[in-house]
Amino acid sequence: MSTISIILLVLVVLIAAILIYAATRPDTFRVERTATIQAPPEKVFPLINDFQNWGAWSPWENKDPAMKRSRSGPPAGKGTVYEWEGNKQVGQGRMEIIDTTPPSLITIKLDFLKPFEAHNTAEFRLEPKGNATQVTWTMRGPSPFMFKLMGLFMNMDQMVGKDFEAGLASMKAAAEA
Repeated sequence: MSTISIILLVLVVLIAAILIYAATRPDTFRVERTATIQAPPEKVFPLINDFQNWGAWSPWENKDPAMKRSRSGPPAGKGTVYEWEGNKQVGQGRMEIIDTTPPSLITIKLDFLKPFEAHNTAEFRLEPKGNATQVTWTMRGPSPFMFKLMGLFMNMDQMVGKDFEAGLASMKAAAEA
């Protein structure tokens, strides 16, 4: 066997091993961050339940000043829709509040269209803790094969988690002001 044949064989085996390993990764993902905000749930809840208020805290709102935004449905709560289209940092997508239980839970159907298509669920849980509120922000969804493969080289929890941490810090500042 020639050296080139050996190198090609090793390369094919390595690629096959990576693809097989990616296929064994979980079929779903979950990213979650929590923060304590020194304000009652009744003050924090409207910041999330009304997409008009997201500009005060969303980590993506300032990544593209020219981002196109539209809202439809009721002004807040179940059925409210927010759509956006922006640069490569924010992409294009749609959010719809599909469940809301004031002042403790908001569930959002989150559809990304660009730069890649993904259909996830975001959830905000607000739990009173004395004079404060513990806010837990979770995103979960399916992990198709390409996401599993990308996950071998990029850490989704760290990437999205940083944005969640920044958003929760901004939400804390807005609610405590």
